[in-house]
Amino acid sequence: MQVRSLQWHPQNGWAASHLAAPQLVFAFGHRPLLAGAHAALCAAEPNSHVVSLSTSGEIVGQSVTEQTVHAVAVQFGHTRVRMAVERCGALAHSEAAGRALGAALAKPEDGQDADPLRHVLLFSNGLLVNGTALAAGVQAVVGNGVTMTGGLAGDGAAFGQTLVCADAEQGEDVVVAIGLYGHRLEVGYGSQGGWQRFGPVRQITDAAGSVLRTLDGKTALDKYKEYLGEHAANLPSSALLFPLFVRRAGAEHGLVRTILSIDDQTASMTFAGDIPQGGTAQLMHTNPDGLVQGAENAAQAAADMMSGPAQLALLVSCGGRRLVLQQRVEEEVDAVREVVGNTATLAGFYSYGELCPPATGAGCELHNQTMTITLLREVER
Repeated sequence: MQVRSLQWHPQNGWAASHLAAPQLVFAFGHRPLLAGAHAALCAAEPNSHVVSLSTSGEIVGQSVTEQTVHAVAVQFGHTRVRMAVERCGALAHSEAAGRALGAALAKPEDGQDADPLRHVLLFSNGLLVNGTALAAGVQAVVGNGVTMTGGLAGDGAAFGQTLVCADAEQGEDVVVAIGLYGHRLEVGYGSQGGWQRFGPVRQITDAAGSVLRTLDGKTALDKYKEYLGEHAANLPSSALLFPLFVRRAGAEHGLVRTILSIDDQTASMTFAGDIPQGGTAQLMHTNPDGLVQGAENAAQAAADMMSGPAQLALLVSCGGRRLVLQQRVEEEVDAVREVVGNTATLAGFYSYGELCPPATGAGCELHNQTMTITLLREVER
């Protein structure tokens, strides 16, 4: 397995990857630049699957950039790659889109050896999808024995429009799943936040899918605005600083949820993933040290699953973490590097949602406000 980092120069295009036959190329970048950069990358690597996502910041090596486009080309030695693309332009269609993606990857491929589906990388538009339902749809088809990680595209702090490109397909409604097949691929994953809960635990008394209406029988949006105080004027972007910790009734693990949009007329809030009816919710806050420690913990969880040093580390962190970290944002990437070592190429982006199992052996879930890490290596036998 060989990995190369690439950078887009608007005047000069892409530098050559110097790989003989990369099967997969990821590009992460500023939305206004992304379509042109993606087209040029497809032309430069015509035999590769090329996936490009708009971001809320790009991670390349140990640096965090914005209004740029970076890519990473991957040439596997013993792993097959397949890609499936669907359109999902409404929250209600998310599970069906996920099931269609899962079916495409699970279907046997004519003329190919029966290598097992080892891992799925799932990437989605960031505003028109319910990430919980999308991931559940894929997982229901491929089975819990197949691990899955990924993330939702971003649009800075604008929350206006995201873009996903997958080979010849592109648009604000695109979702793409990449299947990795073979016995020699080793995968590690981890997702941690570093946020602390505060205030009373509230009962979720009226929620449907990703829409929250009431907490403890009272209007959730009004209660949320009370807590935010002066920050409420900047909703929904200011919600990145105050996510909710939600837990399904009887569940062992909770999840972090961030608001995507608010509706003042109905006094409701829409989140990137499901809000569990009958569960509980609690506000969260953090500081830079807590977020850096969360990134380190995520990296350690991923590294503990590996039998040797990783060759590629895909990092998907939440755009809200950048708002808290500010000039210290590269510290969370440095923390990951300290754990995974210098053999791995680091690449990734700041997102509107992170996809990862909450624990080893669990199915994939949507997270917000976390650092999610996927480590890949091929084992030589």
